[in-house]
Amino acid sequence: MPAASLEVKGLSAGYGPTRVLEDVSFSVPAGARLAVLGRNGMGKTTLLASLAGQTKRYGGDIRIDDKDLTRQSSALRALSGLGLVPQARCIFPTLTVEENLFVGLKSRPRSAIQEAYDMFPRLQERRKNLGSQLSGGEQQMLSTARTILGQPTVLLLDEPLEGLAPVICDELMAAFSRLAMTGGMTILLVEQRIQSALDFADRVIVLERGRLAWSGTPKELSSDHGAVERLLGVGGVH
Repeated sequence: MPAASLEVKGLSAGYGPTRVLEDVSFSVPAGARLAVLGRNGMGKTTLLASLAGQTKRYGGDIRIDDKDLTRQSSALRALSGLGLVPQARCIFPTLTVEENLFVGLKSRPRSAIQEAYDMFPRLQERRKNLGSQLSGGEQQMLSTARTILGQPTVLLLDEPLEGLAPVICDELMAAFSRLAMTGGMTILLVEQRIQSALDFADRVIVLERGRLAWSGTPKELSSDHGAVERLLGVGGVH
C-alpha cells in the first residue's frame, strides 16, 4: 500500500480531566518524515497516543488521506493504516520472537515474517528466544518489526532510541530510512536524540506545554539558535 497523508486540526486531548494537548494542528504529506521534538513532558508521547486513539479527545480532527479517524477506536485506526511503536515497546515476554511477529501479521500469510528478518537479521538469529530473553535493542527491533508487518501507511515511532547503545541506534535509524525510501509509509518520529531526528526528518514540529511552538525544516531549526535553546534546552545542533 502507498503511504498516506496525515492531517491534524485543532487537536486537544489528554487523560481524564487533564488536558495535555491544546489546539495542535499540522499536516504531513504522504511519504514524508516528520520529527516531533520538545523537552520532556511537553506532550510528544501524548500526541502519538492521541493519534492512535489512546487518550481522551476534547476537540479537533484527525484524517488519514480521505478517512476521518477522529471518532474511531484504536483498533479501527490500526485497520485504517495507523501503526504505533510505543515507547514501552510492549512485546509479549513469554512468546518467542517468531510468535510475537506472528501477532503483527493480521491477515497476512505467515511467510511474510521473512520481511521482518530481512529488516533486522538479528531477529532471525533469535527467532526461538522468548521476548524476555532479548536485549533492549532487540526488543525495540521486535516491537518495530511487529508493527511494520501490519503494513501501516502512517507509522508512529515513540522514542525508539531511548536507552540504547549508539551502534543499535544507528542500526535502527538506518532501518527507518530504508522504510521511508520505499514510499510505503509516512513516518512520525518522537525522539530525544535531536541530531538523529533532524538527520532523518524532512519536516519538524516542536511542542511546548502541549501546544505547537515551532514548525519548519531541519535546516531552519538548526539555524534558529534561539528556538533550539528556548524550546529544546540545548545549546545548538548541527
